[in-house]
Amino acid sequence: MVEKSSRGYADIAAHYRKLIEDGELQPGQTMPPMSQVKEEFGVSITTVNRAYRLLKDEGLTASRPGAETVVATRSNVASTGAARLQRIARTGNPYAPGETAVGHTAALRSCYDPMVAEHLGIELGDEIILRTRVFLRDGKPAVAALSCIHMRALIDVPELIEAQPFDRFWQEIYKERTGRETTKSPERRTARHASTNELALFDVHVPETAAVPVLVLVNVFHDDQGPLEVWEDIYAPGLWQVEGEKP
Repeated sequence: MVEKSSRGYADIAAHYRKLIEDGELQPGQTMPPMSQVKEEFGVSITTVNRAYRLLKDEGLTASRPGAETVVATRSNVASTGAARLQRIARTGNPYAPGETAVGHTAALRSCYDPMVAEHLGIELGDEIILRTRVFLRDGKPAVAALSCIHMRALIDVPELIEAQPFDRFWQEIYKERTGRETTKSPERRTARHASTNELALFDVHVPETAAVPVLVLVNVFHDDQGPLEVWEDIYAPGLWQVEGEKP
């Protein structure tokens, strides 16, 4: 049988990754038999086996006695900000299965972070809108999320300084009211040592001299007026990301 794509295994893995992230395949649920997947995608059993091994390596699935593959109870794969937006567009749900958010805050703050100031095109000490929240996975803190928003957005979306969460991505409201499209620059990923506050937030207890690395993702949004928003997501220790992840 002719393969549909030289990257057929990655395409199959991406398909089931989305189903898992969107909650259509629940933790503990049995994955479809490889023979069924082989027929559905028109690929070889070797290709399906590679796709299933990839999902297992990512921590999204696990083996069970009887040669079955099931969705993992708790995955250590961290969804990217871009993946979160894709999921919202697909499902309309701002949260993945088992995910909630707490600690929503909103305030005007002077910006003294050189990276944020540079991305927003402002001077150090200029005011920004800072919105924060903590995403929980199965009740445990997983991501500390910061949104640093240019002050000009407040003209059209004054609700940005209210702490309660929006029922959809706030940039959609901005677009409706201004007619301006927003675009996202390529996501940037880095790592650094967690601060004392972040360790407390993630309930990580280590000696004061210990250095605990955390994954940090930065997304920058623009419209035709210039930079609009900088996302900074700090992930709890132990979470990882997968190359090409598109859940």
